[in-house]
Amino acid sequence: MMEDEKYMRRCIQLAKNGQQNAKPNPMVGAVIVSADGRIIGEGYHVRGGEGHAEVNAFASVSQEDEALLPGATMYVSLEPCSHYGKTPPCADLIIKKRIRRVVVGCIDEFAEVQGRGIQKLRDAGIAVEVGVLEAECQELNRRFFTFHREHRPYIILKWAQTANGFIDDHFLPTQISSDFTKMLSHKLRAEEDAILVGRVTDERDHPQLNVREWHGPDPKRLVIDHQHPLNLSSLHAHRIQSLIIEGGAQTLNTFIDKGLWDELRVETNLSMTVTDGTRAPRIPAEAKAKECRKYDDSLIVSYRRLKEN
Repeated sequence: MMEDEKYMRRCIQLAKNGQQNAKPNPMVGAVIVSADGRIIGEGYHVRGGEGHAEVNAFASVSQEDEALLPGATMYVSLEPCSHYGKTPPCADLIIKKRIRRVVVGCIDEFAEVQGRGIQKLRDAGIAVEVGVLEAECQELNRRFFTFHREHRPYIILKWAQTANGFIDDHFLPTQISSDFTKMLSHKLRAEEDAILVGRVTDERDHPQLNVREWHGPDPKRLVIDHQHPLNLSSLHAHRIQSLIIEGGAQTLNTFIDKGLWDELRVETNLSMTVTDGTRAPRIPAEAKAKECRKYDDSLIVSYRRLKEN
């Protein structure tokens, strides 16, 4: 099992290289290991519409090592596809290459797959193990899974607050983030598909909501009010897999009250206090701290929503 976990960690590492360009497909990494424990092929899903991780891993195998494939093990972070889309089924290619054993990180929740790839491999006589580093593999594609399971984007609520819990100073726009954590916010924007603020924040702060302090694409800019309510079905139809909500407080609290969130990212300036202003949203009871990082006087805590069984 330790060997399986080692190679699956490599799959996850490879998969992350596709973070920007694999969309709207999931990030996937694949590793091929010969019977003597040598990695003879690696690949990841580089770009949506192009070869999947398994295809790229097979393509990387040298001519000399092709003869080793029938006795090899393929590790893949996500279940191999079994359907024809923009590319042929990866399960068919694995069978054709006569791979002896396949180790899968997690099942693909996409309706066209959902265990069918694993079953196809087993029906062909290939030994398949599922669930190695399953939580880590599911975490990798939490946006993709949420999009297909719940038919809406993965929603991240984000705000910065003072040490005593305000998001502004006497209701006036206030920079709470440091220059460094501001850059991290722009990095997050580059990684997500869309960003939303409420009308009051838009009119008061005139936020640009772009990626000017990081490299990458600007997220789609959205403003919500009573005349322009958020239509999650429309976002799903436009294949927006992830959405950042940056406020203000009323907008953030509305999403919290409706249970429409998957992740919170809360930055606290530990050296800054104010005497009055807009109170920061409350952290809901179903929020579980996932990561906590300190940057000088700034503390950033990421929370995930505990799902009901």
